[in-house]
Order: sequence, then structure tokens, then C-alpha cells
Amino acid sequence: GVSLRGYEAALASPQWLGSLRSSLIAGIATVLIATPLGTAAAFALVRKRMPHAQILMGLLLLPMALPVVVVALALYIFLTRIGLANSYIPLIIAHCVLAAPFVLVSVTASLAGFDFTQIRAGASLGAAPLRVFFLVTLPQIAPGVATGAIFAFITSWDEVVVALFVAGPGQRTLPRQMFAGLREQLDPSIMVVATIMIVISVLLVALGFVLRHRVARRR
Repeated sequence: GVSLRGYEAALASPQWLGSLRSSLIAGIATVLIATPLGTAAAFALVRKRMPHAQILMGLLLLPMALPVVVVALALYIFLTRIGLANSYIPLIIAHCVLAAPFVLVSVTASLAGFDFTQIRAGASLGAAPLRVFFLVTLPQIAPGVATGAIFAFITSWDEVVVALFVAGPGQRTLPRQMFAGLREQLDPSIMVVATIMIVISVLLVALGFVLRHRVARRR
């Protein structure tokens, strides 16, 4: 019958709680690293009018086009050779590689309608570049940055293939724990966790649309 016992069992399980902790650590760290990197890359490619910018953009977006298993295998070989294993560092690096392109695309779209003469105006008034960025540029491209950050978190939150390759036993994320549970024993808690993950992902995507809609109305 209908019951919440599955939720109670999942929320009381040390394995699921540990996996939730690992997913949150990886997801938050991915947002904090991939969002500034993707924003800086988008700003450089659009603002500086770099030579061969389209080629550089294609290279930066390559992780989105390649099969995830190929990216996971390449990262596993590279990170193992440099001695990074069995810690959160390789997992976070791998998730940043997958998440940064989403930030790059989102911020690039926001910069398409940005008037860069405002930056020159701020510099002519004596403001430092970082001050101009935080006071002039960032407030106007904030919806793109926020949307990129949301998708960066979702990328880390839902990712399982890379976690199977590079994460150690102490960094078992929720998708990896679900995968292991499906192989070992079909537990109703897996359905509970899957439902929670879907709800969180949908709420985050809805939040991104709300932020864009509010900014569009203000404009």
C-alpha cells in the first residue's frame, strides 16, 4: 500500500546519507569552481575578440559532444598518472570538466546583448577592472551566470559514469550508490532517492527559468 516507510528507511540509512553528503560536496564544489571558470572563458572569448575564437569555443565545448564514458576514461588515466585518486579532488575536477561548458554557453548567451562600452565608461571614471565587472557587468549577466551555476550543479548531481571511474570508495555519490544498489539488490530506497533527485533537478531548472523571466520583465 501507500506508505512513507521507504523515505524513512532511505533517510535513516548511513549509506544513503553518506552518498548524499558526497553528492552535495561534489556539486557545491563544482559550482564554485566551474561557474567562475566558465564565466571568465565566456567573457574572454566575447570581449577580447580573440583570434580563432570559434575554434577555442569548440574545444571548450568538446566535453558536451564526446561520449561521457570517453571523457571518464581519459580523466581516469590522467588523474591516476598524476597521483590523484581516492579523494574528492579527482571527482570534482572531472565534474568541473563536464559542467564548465554549460556555464560557458549560458554566459555567452547573456553577453550577446551586453553593451561593452559600459566597461570603457567605468574605466574612464577610474574604476578598476574587477570593480567594473562586479558593479556593472555581473548584475546584467547575472541570470546567465545563475543558470550556468544551476546546470553545473545538476550535471554533478546526476552524473554516474565519471563517478564510477574516478571516485574512491569514500566518495560514493547518490547516482553511484543507486547503480551499486541495482546491481546488488533491488531496494525500494532506490526509487525513493530517484524521486528526490528528480524533484530537486526539476526545482532547480524551474528556478533558472524564474530568474530569467524576472530579469526579462525588469528590462
